[in-house]
Amino acid sequence: MKILHTADWHIGKRLDNYSRLEEQRLVLEEICGIAERENVDAIIVAGDLFDNFNPSSEATELLYSTLHRLSANGTRAVVAIAGNHDSPERIQVPDALAKVCGILFVGFPNTEIKPFCTQGQVEIVRTAKGFIELTLPNADFPLRILHTPYANEQRLRTFLGIEESEEALRVHLQNHWQELADLYLDDKGFNLLATHLFVMQKGGPMPEEPDDERPILHIGGAQAIYTENFPKQVHYIALGHLHRYQVVDKYPAPAIYSSSPLAYSFSEANQTKYVVLIEAEAGKLVSYRPIELTKGKKLRRKSFHNIDEAIIWLGEHSDDLIELTIISDNYLEAADKKRLTEAHSGIIQIIPQIKRSEESEAASEIDLSLSIEKLFGEYFKTKNKGQEPSDGLMEVFREVLGTEEESA
Repeated sequence: MKILHTADWHIGKRLDNYSRLEEQRLVLEEICGIAERENVDAIIVAGDLFDNFNPSSEATELLYSTLHRLSANGTRAVVAIAGNHDSPERIQVPDALAKVCGILFVGFPNTEIKPFCTQGQVEIVRTAKGFIELTLPNADFPLRILHTPYANEQRLRTFLGIEESEEALRVHLQNHWQELADLYLDDKGFNLLATHLFVMQKGGPMPEEPDDERPILHIGGAQAIYTENFPKQVHYIALGHLHRYQVVDKYPAPAIYSSSPLAYSFSEANQTKYVVLIEAEAGKLVSYRPIELTKGKKLRRKSFHNIDEAIIWLGEHSDDLIELTIISDNYLEAADKKRLTEAHSGIIQIIPQIKRSEESEAASEIDLSLSIEKLFGEYFKTKNKGQEPSDGLMEVFREVLGTEEESA
């Protein structure tokens, strides 16, 4: 049996005002091509299908058309769970039509999918809240999936009936998973757990979330889940939420974030993105292999002290999306900013950074006998580590001052 693990598609996501929809279309086509080339039996999409609760019609169409292609007319199982960016209600809306193609949407922590069989012989033979067992047309053993979409504290109280406490989520999920594992998981099938949560080793380093990702940890969400909370009967743990490929732990089974298909913030600049190909036999994981994704624009961030050098570098990376930091003694002049933006159409942000002075940071005593222009200059220096305002800024100040004098 071959299974493809992917996550965090964030369809409809923009980079500031820059649309990524066409890049998403290309990389999702690439994922479909991998599934077809490798002849996979099932696909797991571990949450954050959309980037927000109210996706555009274009984003919705792209999701459904991609999942339909992945399902291969009902001959492959596709299991897609909700992430913290998804509306669980919206995720489950097309459930009846999707099932015909073998696409299973799981929106809530207590979702129970009723048994059915597609014309392509993808069949759910056993089911419970948070669990499905599938038989697939080209495999002679079943695929068992424990599925837990993202759940914040309110959702957990509503659907799982747990109380608020630091350990309540971990204890509940551990007991929930273990109960299902004891009932349904043995070595006669392949056992997979799919979830969209912040997972780490207990006592280990805390993984970093992307800069613009909505934090799951603590702030209005759920605390970290430890790998020791997963049941020992599972053979692979398909994770979603963190955008960098990483193997969080190998015990009780490989717990893996497959990565997002594109870099979605400049904190992800220069990251390689993947899907994970799982090869399984009854009762064991044979192998897992990350497959690099190549479509979509690279995100690059770089700092320069010299505008001319920055323009040369921009010409060398004309197909990428850029975050540029310009370090100078004064604020970036409008003419220099224009030169940069004309040199590259993919500049997302230009960050001016003022060099820090070695002079004392303490503000000097204000001399009210100075002219208003001098007072402004002294005020500017106290706020900018002793740096003098640029000529351009002083011209703007004089224009404002002149306007106020005329109106007075």
